[in-house]
Amino acid sequence: EVHLVESGGGLVQAGGSLRLSCAASGFTEDDYHIGWFRQAPGKEREGVSCMRRTDGSTYYESSVKTRFTISSDNAKNTVYLQIDSLKPEDTAIYYCAAVRSCGSYGGTYYYSPADYWGQGTQVTVSS
Repeated sequence: EVHLVESGGGLVQAGGSLRLSCAASGFTEDDYHIGWFRQAPGKEREGVSCMRRTDGSTYYESSVKTRFTISSDNAKNTVYLQIDSLKPEDTAIYYCAAVRSCGSYGGTYYYSPADYWGQGTQVTVSS
């Protein structure tokens, strides 16, 4: 069974940085990729970034790609989301999830519905 555990959230001032971690286990195939999502208060959950486990390709939603960086440490089975120049509007619960597909088509980031979710980690950015 796939198991995802996020960590690294917290309270940070605007302009600061955070690195979120997603420890993944239970994958038996390369059919899943790891995506990062966030849900701000009163808003729908949105996908912000994804890394394909098959080749390490990375993808970003256009509004975050200049400040978010997804990376991985395969030895630790961990995917990271580095967030720089944090803004109050980045305040949200951040989740990692296992998705069947993700990528970019015509410059638009896309991802399939997630099959597995982590519990989320809260990021709060103060102004």
